[in-house]
Amino acid sequence: MEVERVQALAHGGLHELPAQFIRPAHERPENSKAIDGVTVPVISLSKPHDIVVDEISRACSEWGFFLLTDHNVSPAVIRRLKEVGEEFFNLPQKEKESYANDPASGRFDGYGTKMTRNLDEKVEWVDYYFHVMYPTTKVNYDNWPKNPPSYREATEEYNAELLQVTDKILELLSEGLGLEGKALRSRLGEDAMEFEMKINMYPPCPQPELALGVEPHTDMSALTLLVPNDVPGLQVWKDDNWVAVDYLPNALFVHVGDQVEVLSNGKYKSVLHRSLVNKERTRMSWAVFVTPPHEAVIGPIPELIDGKNPAKYSTKTYAEYRHRKFNKIPQ
Repeated sequence: MEVERVQALAHGGLHELPAQFIRPAHERPENSKAIDGVTVPVISLSKPHDIVVDEISRACSEWGFFLLTDHNVSPAVIRRLKEVGEEFFNLPQKEKESYANDPASGRFDGYGTKMTRNLDEKVEWVDYYFHVMYPTTKVNYDNWPKNPPSYREATEEYNAELLQVTDKILELLSEGLGLEGKALRSRLGEDAMEFEMKINMYPPCPQPELALGVEPHTDMSALTLLVPNDVPGLQVWKDDNWVAVDYLPNALFVHVGDQVEVLSNGKYKSVLHRSLVNKERTRMSWAVFVTPPHEAVIGPIPELIDGKNPAKYSTKTYAEYRHRKFNKIPQ
């Protein structure tokens, strides 16, 4: 079945949004509760260690989200990552289609657009490219773009630097729970942790007040580390309102995912978030989902459980968690 790509629709000169993209009235950005003047936490790794532990612990408990600066991922590496992603989405449509995935048959890697079999469901205004990035034993390079030719080099360079900062974040999160620095990493599979790259491409939308780029959700990952281009759109849910996340050059946008919420027995919260779209400009984001291997057993860390703080979550494998969704969506 031929898939209707959002980017191709946008380039076709639409003046009105097709019906399948128009959200129900209560989901539309124009009708949503949003709050101005509130800013998300921004945390610098250049501060003294104890201060960073406290700031990250508080951000993950209150927001489930923060912007990380001074993280030692090179701005040049981030720039090259963005350039190769943009180059791919600027390729002719026929060439992009040669990388098309097929989620219905279980093949998720590749070029995709969210489809729906239910006519009552709405489609998100986004195309994407998804593939496993790490470890190399689980990477299928045949599913990576061959064009631009520098895609693999730029992506692997980013991966190498992201591995270092991910270890640091997990160490700080562990210490914020009163545990030793390797506590979370060891329960996420040590060297078996996986990085999954998803490049989101949100083309200009003729009626952005009626659409969503990505609908409200929490991430099933342990962490999600994201870099966007300079077109705003990300919003996080805080105190019964949507809070816009401003662009901060070279910052890493750090999301707490469901697995860290479970491991922390609810001290850290997986963040409910969504993405809006823009009428004039293309928004893009590069999200890396840090996940345990499917066989990893995930449950509240025993040291965090006692008579006053019983286990809030069951213990199961990550593969089992993947078939379950946290329900945090506001009604």
